[in-house]
Amino acid sequence: MHRPPPAAAAAAALRSRTAALLAVLVTAAALLLAAGQAPARAAAWTPKSPPMTTPWTGQVSVDHPLPEYPRPQLTRPDWLNLNGIWDFAVTPAGAGQPATFGEQIRVPFVAESALSGIQRQITQNDRLWYKRTFTVPAGWSGRRVLLNFGASDWQTTVRVNGTQVGAVHSGGYDAFGYDITPYLNGGTNTVVVSVWDPTQTGGGAVGKQRNTNGVLPHSGGGIFYTAASGIWQTVWLEPVAAAHLSRLDLVPDPAAGTVRATALADGATGQSVRVTVSTGGTVVGTATGQAGAPITVPVPGAHLWTPEDPFLYDVRADLLSGTTTVDSVGSYTGIRSIAVATVNGVQRPVLNGKFVFQTGTLDQGYWPDGIYTAPTDDALKSDLQAHKDLGFNLVRKHIKVEPQRWFYWADRLGLLVWQDMPAMDTRTPDAAARTQWEAEYHRIIDQHRSSPALIQWVDENEGWGQYDQARIAADVKAYDPSRLVDNMSGVNCCGAVDGGNGDVVDNHVYVGPGATTPTATRAAVLGEYGGLGLRVAGHEWYPGGGFSYEDQPSAAALNDRLVNLLDSLRTGQMPAGLSASVYTEITDVENEANGLLSYDRQVVKVDAARVRAANLALIAASRTTPANPTLPTGQDKSLRATTACCTDRYLRHYDGLANTEHVDAASSALLKADATWKVVTGLADPACYSFESRNYPGQYLRHRDSRVYREAGSDALFRADATFCARPGTGGVRLTAYNYPDRYLRHFDSQVWIATYGGGNPWDGNTPSFVADTTWSVDAPWAP
Repeated sequence: MHRPPPAAAAAAALRSRTAALLAVLVTAAALLLAAGQAPARAAAWTPKSPPMTTPWTGQVSVDHPLPEYPRPQLTRPDWLNLNGIWDFAVTPAGAGQPATFGEQIRVPFVAESALSGIQRQITQNDRLWYKRTFTVPAGWSGRRVLLNFGASDWQTTVRVNGTQVGAVHSGGYDAFGYDITPYLNGGTNTVVVSVWDPTQTGGGAVGKQRNTNGVLPHSGGGIFYTAASGIWQTVWLEPVAAAHLSRLDLVPDPAAGTVRATALADGATGQSVRVTVSTGGTVVGTATGQAGAPITVPVPGAHLWTPEDPFLYDVRADLLSGTTTVDSVGSYTGIRSIAVATVNGVQRPVLNGKFVFQTGTLDQGYWPDGIYTAPTDDALKSDLQAHKDLGFNLVRKHIKVEPQRWFYWADRLGLLVWQDMPAMDTRTPDAAARTQWEAEYHRIIDQHRSSPALIQWVDENEGWGQYDQARIAADVKAYDPSRLVDNMSGVNCCGAVDGGNGDVVDNHVYVGPGATTPTATRAAVLGEYGGLGLRVAGHEWYPGGGFSYEDQPSAAALNDRLVNLLDSLRTGQMPAGLSASVYTEITDVENEANGLLSYDRQVVKVDAARVRAANLALIAASRTTPANPTLPTGQDKSLRATTACCTDRYLRHYDGLANTEHVDAASSALLKADATWKVVTGLADPACYSFESRNYPGQYLRHRDSRVYREAGSDALFRADATFCARPGTGGVRLTAYNYPDRYLRHFDSQVWIATYGGGNPWDGNTPSFVADTTWSVDAPWAP
């Protein structure tokens, strides 16, 4: 049985092979670009000045931007990159092709961006026109020629040598392409692309795009940003055989020690496919089957993919006619599983069968120079690397779908990905919009099925354009059963409606972290929290216009507040059942000043080492999360403080108020009775507990305005206030308020409160003793 080499050696070998392959691809592209013909006026083109420059703004090539091969999980060595300077024009939306193209644009940057060289507003009343010429390389003779688009927003029509090729494509986030062989003339060819983008006025997926405020920095805008119209990902040509592979889906199964490969092919009838998995040049497993049908490839002793060890195998698929190889593609896969399972009585997401807390940020994917398109591949990678540097193991890609190279970097670097389906406008969509949105969602799922980093689809967000939540979640789960599904992120927010199904229940709490409660079938996640703001002079999109969910007066205050939130997750929310959290956000975006980095990526606002340590402590703690403790109902007990200073103090009532006081054998009978409580089934929830006074039967511990009292009552509010849920604690139990699950029963200066770590009240605090102050030893009763 073959076993992969040790992780370090294998990873090094993989990096070497991948770097070599990419070098070959980039070199091939550079050589082939000589065969293409850029517009004659390319030398006259100049970029515009962006409102902010990133470290990569000046590194963008004029004629050959983004030269990397754009589709890392379906690679071929021969291709021709068409990025660069194209002729450009804007006409009324209903107009035909203009007689002249009076401008030039750098593809693939959108017309609203500075890097495109256009930098002006595009509305639903406009149509964009792109034109360039190219020559098919002589070495491609005898093969079909495909014209591919990574993405173009929104409705795209393509003509080659004056004839429309294929159907009009509608959708802003999925790749598409055409076989243009019948339209080629054997010499210099002309391609014309027209795009109509109605943004939020149409019925398509738009995410955070709005075209109402222009493209230059301005006040306002809120959580919506500059629109991105037209071609925004790489455009390229590639030659293929008449019968060729068009897609390769790779679904790992670690338990079985296999990868299920499904290779789709065009022009293939009765041909077979051979799929080979290897590492370090050594074949691990191979299998042959029919095109379009699942092929099970053995991967014995699989080296599992995790965020800490993102090991990738090389994959090759060959389309065979008999014993002759007629087409080959390269790819890669990571062996990992994702599911929801019961862990110590709580529903948790499990990666490779084990629970690990997912701590990440909201990643909007906007750039001040390229808007929707990162200026370079290094820039695209940098935001993901920033997550790793800060200790996060998760990124939520927020209602935008990035180029496939972004997923490649997530796979390589080791970041778990929640992928949102970009939302429609916030109004209720009509039937045509629903049909379009669901069709595009399926295409997006198809194009990213093989990414090991992608573990969860997020269908809808905060009720924006919401409809049929349960049906959509069930459809997505059936369409891709290998991943988790979130039917609604922010189900507690903004009029959102929970479909009631999917794998997680997802709350948004600002600043938070609040508390999300798991159910019998769904894990609890915090889809958004935080939003701590710090404006950095000289690094603001619109100086003075920034906003946040909670402004911080200084970098020191931001660090303290953020680390407190992460520590609260570790000590409170995670033990109580929370399994994942998404901090808003990795970078500022236009007037949002919530970022851990500035919008121009020039400033890291936080102490990276300190944030990293807090994240790693949170992740480490999740690996040993104990089950919730069980208390003895129907029995009298006394609750003893466990803080080092106060282990002789017990929770007692005095004139109706809860306090702690020293109790020993010599204490009065009254004090002993005051410090004795009958543990009963929770008045509001039988899974939790209430504490009845020994000497005042019918009166219970309850909280009111954060202070804790001994009181009687019977209404719903009283029952909730008098119910506490037991959580694990070192040397005892921690008791959360039933109706405020992020607040714990705490003694503070001899008084007893419900408190949240890092909260704004004196009794909250973030002292080192907070966890001990909220941990109680359930002892034998003082009163006989």
